[in-house]
Amino acid sequence: MNESLLKELALQLDTPSYVFDIDEFKKRAQLVKKEFGEKTGICFSIKANPFLLSCLPDCFDKIEVCSPGELTICEKTNADMNMVIFSGVNKTEADVERAMDDKVGTFTAESYLHLKLINESALKRGIKVPVLVRLTGGSQFGMDEADVLDVIKNRESYGGIEIVGLHYFTGTQKRKPAVIEKELNYVSEFIGRVKDELGFELEKLEYGTGLAVDYFSDDADAAEEERLAAVAVKIREIAEKVKLTVEMGRFFAAPCGYYFTRVMDTKTNCGVNYAIVDGGLNQLKYDGQLQGMQIPIIAHIKGEGNTANDAPEKWTLCGSLCTTNDILARNAEFSSLEIGDILVFKRTGAYSAMEGMAVFLSREMPVISTYSQENGLKILREMIFTDIFNTPSV
Repeated sequence: MNESLLKELALQLDTPSYVFDIDEFKKRAQLVKKEFGEKTGICFSIKANPFLLSCLPDCFDKIEVCSPGELTICEKTNADMNMVIFSGVNKTEADVERAMDDKVGTFTAESYLHLKLINESALKRGIKVPVLVRLTGGSQFGMDEADVLDVIKNRESYGGIEIVGLHYFTGTQKRKPAVIEKELNYVSEFIGRVKDELGFELEKLEYGTGLAVDYFSDDADAAEEERLAAVAVKIREIAEKVKLTVEMGRFFAAPCGYYFTRVMDTKTNCGVNYAIVDGGLNQLKYDGQLQGMQIPIIAHIKGEGNTANDAPEKWTLCGSLCTTNDILARNAEFSSLEIGDILVFKRTGAYSAMEGMAVFLSREMPVISTYSQENGLKILREMIFTDIFNTPSV
């Protein structure tokens, strides 16, 4: 979004508020699809930003869902359940039953318990469901190599399951393409091992690249596109061997987000200029940010009647929480920062709306909107006030 559009939206919005630019989201998804090629499917992991699900571009092939709440969002937005990969480390019997009734397209299994629950649920319905077995990357997620091989070897004992492939994801914010290439080589070799040792061909691979997003750089788009192109060669190579779906959340969503927050107070303490805003770290999340030591890209929108005449000064931006940790940025430079001005933090499309300490101090939860050239500003969620609770009667 350019400065003019941000100013226009600032006049229409209460603060704090998130706006997600659907055109930018679509542009990023199309870029990934183009780089990875037609043989590679792309999957949006909605934990990064479930509010984008209602306007998912056509180039997405799958939706990764990791919780009952995310499944509810799919139901409420009338998502194509056949696109859903029902994932997550903690699946209960009720979760599996519900997903089965929703007719989700694919299940992942992270343990023998998951396999048991999925199998029993499918047998009750007289059906057979596709399952991706998650191979661990050395954490609590997925299953050990030996266990995966054991499951595949004894696949006939699961009458309600068709094992169609593997799920593999080890973590996020990977900056070195060589790390991703190494992981893809490892999984490809393991798939070959399954064929050689068990005579079984795994048809599909859902792989999460964890491709990094840059939050504190003026040339973030260029850096990310370079990183994307660097891993695309290996992605295309693997897609020739197996039906590959690349799962990402942050990389798709981060660039499309804008967080609007208003300056409520200004002061100078011990020679440091402080601006207090009506948001805070409970609502703003940049991976790698610590005590505001790095400065994200921030647009400065002057409030009504305020003017920017002075030379730029350095400001420490603080939120509304009663903790010294609530620092959004230190030494950010602004000209004539005043009460009533609006600051727009860019690249907040992933996790900010979902991962912050949303209800700390019983602060409000921000308005959430989407914007596109075609449809303009559309409010998806009004401000939620968290100080309301039900008191049980005595």
